[in-house]
Amino acid sequence: MFSKRNIRIALSYTVLIVFSVIALYPVLQVLTISLRPSDRLLSTALEIIPDNATLSSYASLFRDRPFFTWMINSLLVSLAVTVTGTVLASMTGYAFSRFNFTGKKIGLLTLLTTQMFPATMLLLPLYIMLISLGLINTFIGVIIIYTATALPFTIWTMKGYYDTIPYSLEEAARIDGCNQFQAFYMIILPLAAPALVITALFSFMTAWSEYLVAAQILQDSDLWTLPLGLKSFEANMTTEWGLYGASSIIVAVPVVVLFLALSKYLVSGLTLGSVKG
Repeated sequence: MFSKRNIRIALSYTVLIVFSVIALYPVLQVLTISLRPSDRLLSTALEIIPDNATLSSYASLFRDRPFFTWMINSLLVSLAVTVTGTVLASMTGYAFSRFNFTGKKIGLLTLLTTQMFPATMLLLPLYIMLISLGLINTFIGVIIIYTATALPFTIWTMKGYYDTIPYSLEEAARIDGCNQFQAFYMIILPLAAPALVITALFSFMTAWSEYLVAAQILQDSDLWTLPLGLKSFEANMTTEWGLYGASSIIVAVPVVVLFLALSKYLVSGLTLGSVKG
């Protein structure tokens, strides 16, 4: 006889396996397409790695297309957005968490309200602003828009995490001779590592895979990022599915590596551990 606990465990694992297969199936299909020769999209074979598998699509990306340039452009933009967004969100969230000032509640409400509107609704006014600043067809213009759209969420994330850190830690640091900035930089910021990781990941992903804003701002093909480059594989009469699949796999690799590298920091309880010691 199976106990109720064993049945619950078996059902839980069954559900997890089913949803894992559902999540992995599209990725495996893209991998299979990238290994097929020419522009074959569909096949009756069920093998993940087809019999006539070839890496010609991957080689063609770097040999016949400026894929490496697109990757460098995306990396530069994403890293700039990550650094800028994380720095601004960490300091702004700290100000909203620790200080009382005129307009604090209105500012938080405004940040929360902006989350209700998609970036596409703000594209026209932002585009007009970039024209006035002369930043159309520049990386700086794209970085500004990406950072601005990511900040409302990241500021709230940082503010909420700072609220869980006891103020007594800062008071102790001030007694030991630290000023306000030193207490923030040396005591509070290390304890907020999980929130900083979430902020960095969200900022990076906001810029890495975004297409619509980049398509409007970056008009020079030499400035194209990866999403714009992938779109070029699609024509009116045909689509280069092999290149599409190969580039999609390569684009996904940095995000997966980033998650794996930073996953150990996504651990709660750092604050409790600091005050228990």
